[in-house]
Amino acid sequence: MLAAMTDLDLVFAALADPTRRAILSRLLDHDLSVGEIAEPFDMSLAAISKHLQILTRAGLVTSERRGREKWCALNPDGIAAAGQWMGNFGSWTTDDLDRIEAALGPLLDD
Repeated sequence: MLAAMTDLDLVFAALADPTRRAILSRLLDHDLSVGEIAEPFDMSLAAISKHLQILTRAGLVTSERRGREKWCALNPDGIAAAGQWMGNFGSWTTDDLDRIEAALGPLLDD
């Protein structure tokens, strides 16, 4: 369980940064070289590489060498655990909320 939470921590930490979210969005359609990833950003290749390292460590991006260039691809399985975890919070029904209210009601009346 601790390993799973650590993985979630890495994923959410990676997703917390808007530049990294933008990089993931760019990789939705197809693999890109590091240079292509960096094009729209006003930062150095070294800064983009650091963002890519964080995304890779979190399991959201994979990379490989193709000739002299490093190419990156989105790893959709990398976000699956986070999506599953977040999905648990979106599945509350009216009955669930009524049971919570009933359980907390006596505590709130005091």
